[in-house]
Amino acid sequence: MKYLYERIILLKTLKKVQKENLVIGTWGNFSIRVNENIFIITPSGMNYNKIKLNDLVVLDMNENIIEGKRKPSVEYFLHLSIYKNRKDIYGICHTHSDYVKVFSILRKPIPPVCEDLVQLTGGEVPVANYFLPGTKELGKNAVLTLKDKNALILPNHGLVTCGRNIDEALKIAEVIERNSKTIILSYIIGNPIPLDQNDIETMRNFYINKYGQKK
Repeated sequence: MKYLYERIILLKTLKKVQKENLVIGTWGNFSIRVNENIFIITPSGMNYNKIKLNDLVVLDMNENIIEGKRKPSVEYFLHLSIYKNRKDIYGICHTHSDYVKVFSILRKPIPPVCEDLVQLTGGEVPVANYFLPGTKELGKNAVLTLKDKNALILPNHGLVTCGRNIDEALKIAEVIERNSKTIILSYIIGNPIPLDQNDIETMRNFYINKYGQKK
């Protein structure tokens, strides 16, 4: 079995997303990029509790299955498109969490009003154009919407987060979900005040280059 380490990490991620209630049923999908040409993705329509190491599907950037007997997630082209266009991304989470889903249904961007949110995402979380799930149009438009940010909303669908590894992508999904709840509550009292763009860029730069411990 190839890429055992990455498979183990991906299975651990699936347990975390269930614990955090970021997925419902068999919806959502997750992947890890191994190198420039290979990534591993969750299988289509399988219960997260039942997915084993050999159920994960290894694909190349030409949509060929390198290893695995399962069908890959229907959103494999979404993941592939992001990996092709963002060489800095090595982990992707596509979640269907409750509070982000509110913004998704309204087709409303999540405003840049929280410091931890903008540090991780680079600003507001934008909304892509609507395309049917599993289509190549959805994947291509997601790339155009994402640009250099680390998250986007798929309208009437869910959230996509990207990171330098799968742990960072999951952390972004968790922070966006928590902030979405807070922002929705803040609308009840008044209008959330966006952060200044210069401050957003300063905090984003700090997170990328100075935050955390050196390994």
